[in-house]
Amino acid sequence: MPTCCRKCRRWANGCWRTPRHWPPASWRAGWAAPRAMRQHEVATTPMTDRGNATTRWFGAHFDRLHPLLQALHRDGGTLRGDVAIRTGRGLAGVLGRRLGRRLGIPLDRPTRGIEVRIHHDDVEMHWVRTFDDGSVLRSVFRPVGRFPQGHWVETTGPVRMRLAVDVADGGWRWRLLGVDVRGLPLPLWLFPRADASKRIDEAGRYRFGVAFSLWPLGEVLRYEGALRAAPYRDQPIHA
Repeated sequence: MPTCCRKCRRWANGCWRTPRHWPPASWRAGWAAPRAMRQHEVATTPMTDRGNATTRWFGAHFDRLHPLLQALHRDGGTLRGDVAIRTGRGLAGVLGRRLGRRLGIPLDRPTRGIEVRIHHDDVEMHWVRTFDDGSVLRSVFRPVGRFPQGHWVETTGPVRMRLAVDVADGGWRWRLLGVDVRGLPLPLWLFPRADASKRIDEAGRYRFGVAFSLWPLGEVLRYEGALRAAPYRDQPIHA
């Protein structure tokens, strides 16, 4: 077997004393194979698993959603309407207003116009909520695993939440599993409990509600509304 020097006969393909021979060829081959396999997997995944991040996460269970929710999360879309915003009283109100400001929700009026744009790609779901005062609330949802055992990771500003999904009567309900703020995990009892859902009502409107409550203060912040689908390139909402 070829060697580089008398002191390194144990190396069959080279030694550390000769940089051009390091690492041995057999080692280089072993390192290259996994890299090629990873490249092949990345390239072929979109071809073998069609759809976007949401449809793939639900799989066959996607059909359990209302047809209008299916269309929204398959093709994306724009929703418009009014949203009611309210905070708690006393200390609950103080905490609710602080949470609302951190999330980018305007709190100066009880009702605001809102536009929600939803789009998906291969790995994420994106929500951009624009209020009629110009405030913007952006959220990115990344799926983990598959329904029903899997969950989503929502990032909104400095807050990141792990959310499971329950489907009932064609609607979609989020269930909070964990939360961290600026990368610091928080016990669930320290963070307001989130109750969020979306469904299609009898009039064909997209009805949603998001409420945050903290024991023993009760509800600290809520915003909810009934929105209608609108074309992407429609006129902007007005205050």
